[in-house]
Order: sequence, then structure tokens, then C-alpha cells
Amino acid sequence: MNSKLFFRYATMNSAKSAELLMKAYNFEERGLKILCIKPSIDDREGKNVIKSRVGIERECKMVKPTDNIYDGVKKLLENGGKIDWILADESQFFKKEQIDQLGDIVDELEINVICYGLRADFRTELFEGSKRLFEIADSIEEMKSSCSCGRKSIINARIDENGNVVTNGEQIEIGGNDRYVSLCRKCYKKLRN
Repeated sequence: MNSKLFFRYATMNSAKSAELLMKAYNFEERGLKILCIKPSIDDREGKNVIKSRVGIERECKMVKPTDNIYDGVKKLLENGGKIDWILADESQFFKKEQIDQLGDIVDELEINVICYGLRADFRTELFEGSKRLFEIADSIEEMKSSCSCGRKSIINARIDENGNVVTNGEQIEIGGNDRYVSLCRKCYKKLRN
């Protein structure tokens, strides 16, 4: 078998979670066993749920920053479980070691893994998980979306309660449309100044 580690990235509001959920549904229709996971830091939708803005959702396994994903999957298999595909949402929030563990799952356990996530934070700097995926993924694909001006959005700009672009703060601040807007570089520069 030729298993692979895939990274599909985009800005916020690019239907990453919706695509993950549709892929899980399609795989299951073909009789494949799916494990959906996401980092526990993303608790916007409540416990153990991947939810898309279009309204579809499904249960998932929440992964803590200290969890060893490889060991968890191996234990599940040893206990008679079957997994054909692992679909990971919000992969930018995984630790570097956890991305390496996903790579080990592909290489040693021969399970395909698709990671969905953001490329960079509101300061335009790579997230730890995304950086590692760019370094080791077998396949990297950008899911394109548009800025309100029509150009390709590449920046997840953090905004304050008045809609002003924020350039300082902690790298990780969980939020949705109330805290972030996807922009092209030109619009980001214009709004930042």
C-alpha cells in the first residue's frame, strides 16, 4: 500500500471543515473506516465535534497537546479497531511532534492522513503544525478563497470589536468571523496602515 500524508491549507472561511466532513461521508459510503481528530485547543463548537459554518458536523476525537497520536491509533488497532483514513481538522494547532506522529502513522501503520488547516497566523507567521506539514507532507494543496476585493485571500487578519486590524497579541486566539477576516496581501497592508 502507498499511504500518504496530505496537507490541505487555506485561510479562514475557505470550507476546510466542510470538505473534511464531506470526504468523511464519502469514504464511509464506500465502506472505509474513518477517524476524525482535532486539537483540543479548538473548543469553539463544544466537545468532540468538527462543525462547518454550513451547518454539517460530526463527532471527533479531541487531541490534547500532550497526547501521542501514534500511540493512540496503534492501541486502537491492537484492540481490534480498523482505520483506513485519518482526517485532521485545525492541524495548525498540533505540536511538531504530533505532526511527526501522523507521519509515522502513514509510514508504519500504512494509514492515509489528510490534515486541514491554516498556513499562517494573523501576523503572517507559520503555525508550528503547519510549518512541520510543509516540511514533511507527501502532498500539499492550497484551497483557494477570495478577499472581498476579488484577489486571492492569503492572510487571516485578526480584528478588534470595531473591525480594525490587530497586529499584536498571542499567536493563538480561538475565534470566528467576529475575530478574523480573510484578506489578500494588498488589502491587509491597506487596513494595517
